[in-house]
Amino acid sequence: MPEICKFYGIIIRMYLIDNEHPPQHIHIKYMELTNLNIIDGALPKKCRQLVREWAEIHQAELIEMWNSQNFHSIEPLE
Repeated sequence: MPEICKFYGIIIRMYLIDNEHPPQHIHIKYMELTNLNIIDGALPKKCRQLVREWAEIHQAELIEMWNSQNFHSIEPLE
């Protein structure tokens, strides 16, 4: 599970939940990348808002990163 970003004590990693989900169902901690919905588990409201804000800013880059499997760090939320 490559670590993509860390900010405000939040660690963002990419991983595939299981083999039944196609690649577009990639998750940032507990969030689906394609539509940014929480699909498993729960995050505190403020944490969820920060992660969603960060993911919205970097969504295209995250999708490209997954498709290329070229994992790298992304700028944190400031």
